[in-house]
Amino acid sequence: MKERFRKILDKDKVKRRTDKIFIKRAMGLMAAFLCLIFVFDLGRVAWIMIVHGEEYKEMAAESQLSDTTIDPIRGTIYDRNMTPIATSTAAWTLSVNPKEITRKLSNLSENAQGFYDYVATGLSEILDLDKDELLQKLKKDSVYQVVKRKITGTERLALEDFFAQKYTYKYIKTTRSFIFFKKSELKEATINPKIFFDYTSDSNREYTKDNFASTIIGVINADGEGRTGLEAYYDDVLQGESGRILTATDVAGRTLENSFESIYDPIEGNGVVTTLDFEIQSYLENALNQARDEIPCDGVFGIVMDVDTGAILAMADKPDFDLNNPGVLNEAADTSELEGLTPGTEAYNLKYSELLYKQWGSFCVTNNFEPGSTFKIFTAAAALEEGVATEDFKYTCNSSIKVADTVYHCANYRAHGTETMRLGLMKSCNCYYINLGQRLGVDKYYKYFEAFGFTERTGIDLANEAYPVVHNREKMSVVDLASTSFGQSFRISPLQLITATCAIANGGKLMVPYLVDSIVDSEGNVISKTEPTVKRRVISESTAATVRSMMESVVEEKDGTGKNAYIEGFRVAGKTATAQKLEDKKNSNKDVYVASFVCFAPADDPKVAVLVGVDNPYGEYRGGGVLAAPIAKRVLSPTLEYLNVDRQYTAEELKRLSKSAPNLTGISISSASQKAAGEGFTVRVVGSGDTVVSQTPASGQTIPQNGVIVLYTDKSSEVSKVKVPNFIGKSISEVNKLAVENGINVTFSAPADISGVKAFAQSVAAGTSVNAGSGVTVEFSSDNIAID
Repeated sequence: MKERFRKILDKDKVKRRTDKIFIKRAMGLMAAFLCLIFVFDLGRVAWIMIVHGEEYKEMAAESQLSDTTIDPIRGTIYDRNMTPIATSTAAWTLSVNPKEITRKLSNLSENAQGFYDYVATGLSEILDLDKDELLQKLKKDSVYQVVKRKITGTERLALEDFFAQKYTYKYIKTTRSFIFFKKSELKEATINPKIFFDYTSDSNREYTKDNFASTIIGVINADGEGRTGLEAYYDDVLQGESGRILTATDVAGRTLENSFESIYDPIEGNGVVTTLDFEIQSYLENALNQARDEIPCDGVFGIVMDVDTGAILAMADKPDFDLNNPGVLNEAADTSELEGLTPGTEAYNLKYSELLYKQWGSFCVTNNFEPGSTFKIFTAAAALEEGVATEDFKYTCNSSIKVADTVYHCANYRAHGTETMRLGLMKSCNCYYINLGQRLGVDKYYKYFEAFGFTERTGIDLANEAYPVVHNREKMSVVDLASTSFGQSFRISPLQLITATCAIANGGKLMVPYLVDSIVDSEGNVISKTEPTVKRRVISESTAATVRSMMESVVEEKDGTGKNAYIEGFRVAGKTATAQKLEDKKNSNKDVYVASFVCFAPADDPKVAVLVGVDNPYGEYRGGGVLAAPIAKRVLSPTLEYLNVDRQYTAEELKRLSKSAPNLTGISISSASQKAAGEGFTVRVVGSGDTVVSQTPASGQTIPQNGVIVLYTDKSSEVSKVKVPNFIGKSISEVNKLAVENGINVTFSAPADISGVKAFAQSVAAGTSVNAGSGVTVEFSSDNIAID
C-alpha cells in the first residue's frame, strides 16, 4: 500500500515537473514572440522616422495648415508721358472644398445630386464655365479646387447674390417611440452653398487700347506671367511678390475653431515707363490700318525711332491682335491648318498655339527680310568713308553688270546711263552700287557690314529678337559681295535696318535701340533709368552728312524714287526698296517681295526716323516708292508737327500754301464777291438776301488757293449740304474742278513734282454729306516711279 502510494506520489512529482517545463517553455516562446514583435515595431518606427520622416511630417503639416497664395498686383506699363497702356485691377480666385461637400451631403442620398446640379448650374451661368467640367471639380476627392481665377467685380457681386440663397431639400427622418416601434416623416431643410467656397485676392490685367502696340506689349498667361513682348522681357520687374495666408485646418480642410491665421501681404510690381509715345503710335497704327485697306497684302509694319538716342517712339505690325482677347485668332491666321483636327485634342491645341504665337510675334523684331535697295545707303557710306569713290564718281549703267560668271540687272532692265553717286541713289541703280561694292572689295565692305550691326542682334530689350542671316566673311565671294551691295542674298530684321539708318542720320553713331525709359515703383518714383548707349562710331560726320544730302535728293528731286514722301515745309531724306523674298520665291511662281521705305527728317537736323514696309503685296508689281513712301509720309508729317518741329517753306512752296479766308460778313453780296475774287477765291450764295450774314469757312480759317467760300444771306436759311465726290484716281486739275463744282475746299498733299500724279486717298469718304465749304484733304502720289 505504501509502495503504491509512493508510486502515485512519484508519478505526481513527474507530472508537476513536466508541467513546469512546459510552462517555462511556453513562457519562453511567448517572450521570444513578444521580443520579435517589439523588434519589428521598433524597426518600423525607425523606418518611418529616419527614411520617411520628412515626407510624413510634410503630410501632417499639410493636413493641419492651409497655405494660400495671394497674387500681387502686376505693375503698370506706361507710354513715355505716363499714359497707362496696361494696368491691373483687383480680382478674386474662387475655390471650393469638395471633401467637405461630400461629408455634408453624406446623409442626403438621393438629394445630393440635386444639390450638385443646383450649384453647378448657378456658377456656370455666372462665371461662363462648362457645367460638366464644374461638376467634376465639385466631386473631386480633394480639399481644394480652383473654380475660376480672375473673377471681376461684377462676377463677384453676382456670386454673392447666388450664395445669399440657400438650397432647400427634403429628406426622410426616422425616430423611435418604443423599442419595437419606428416613426418616419418627410422633413424639409436648407443648406448654404457658400460654406464650401472661399475667395482669395487676385488681379486682372487690362489694356486701355485693345490693339495698341499689341505685338510689342505682349501677353501674359493665366497665372499672370509674361509670355511675349515687354510683358515677358520685364516679367521680373512687373511681377511683384506674392503674399500668403497660413491657417490651421483639420484633415478635411476645415478651418479649426480658435485657430491662428498669419497673413503676409503681397508686394505690388514695379511700373515700366516705355519710350512709346501714345500719339506717335496712333499716327503709325492709323497709317498702317489705312494701308491695309488700300493695298491687298500679307501685312504691313512700321517703326519710328529717335535718331539720337535709339528710343523706339512707335512700333507696330498689321494684322496684330486684341490684347484683351489674345487667345482669339486674327483674320489673317491660316485656320486651314486646323481643318481635320478635333477641337480639344492635343493635336488641335498644339496647332492652335502655333498660330497664336505666330500672330503674337512682331515682324519688326522677330522676322528677317531682304532689305533691298534701302541697303544702298550703307554701300555709299562705306565707299565714301574708305575713299574708293567720291560723290562725283561717275559710272555708266547699261542696265546690266557682270561679276565673275553672274550677270546682274537693274530693275525692269532699265539703262540709267552715266550717273554720279547721288543720281545712282535717286534712281536706285543696282549696277552703280554693285560697282561700288566691287571697288571696296570683300574685306573693306564687310568691315562696314559688321560696323553697322548687320552681323549681330541690336540688343533691344524685347524677347525673341531675330538673328541676321548673312554671308560668312571667310567664304564671301565677289558674287556674294555684288548681291549684298544692293541689299539681296542676306536677311536682317526691320529693327536692324532702321537702327543702322539712324547712324547715318545722327552723324555716324550706332545706338542700342530700347523700349523702356525707366522703372518706377507703385508711387511713381524712379527706381532706374535707361541711358542712351552708343555701341560704336561707324562713319565720320562728314560722310554721314553727304549720305543724308543724297537721301534728301531721293525725296525732293523729280527723278527720285522717294518723291511720294515729300512733305511741304519739311526736308525729308529717304530711300525706297522693292526686295524679292528669295526664300519664298523658290516655292512660288509669282513675284514675292517686300516694298519698303526708310526716311528721317528734317534732313539737315534729323529728329526721327521712320521705316514702313508692305509684306507681299498682291496684284500689279509695284515698288516701295509707290506703296511704302506714302505710308511713311502719313506717319512722318503729323509726328514732326507733334514734336513741334517748325516747317521751313521754300519760295515755291509758299506759292502753293493755303490762305486765310477773308471776312465777308456784313457787306453786300456784290462787294463780297469782288473781295473774294480779288484774293483768288470763288463764292457760292445761299439765301435771297442782299447782305452776307455768315460764311463758311469762317474768317481767318485757312483754305486752299482758289477755294470756295459759301455766303449766307438769311439767318433762317438752312445750311447748304453737299456730298463729297470721289476724287480717287483723278489728277490735280480734275480734283480741283470737282471740288469747285461741289462747293468743297480741297487741301492737296502731293509731291514737289506734280506732273502725272493721281489722287489715291481722301480724308472724307466719297458720298459723305457735309456742309458746303467744308475742307477735304486729298493725297496724291505718282505711279511713274521705277521699281528699285
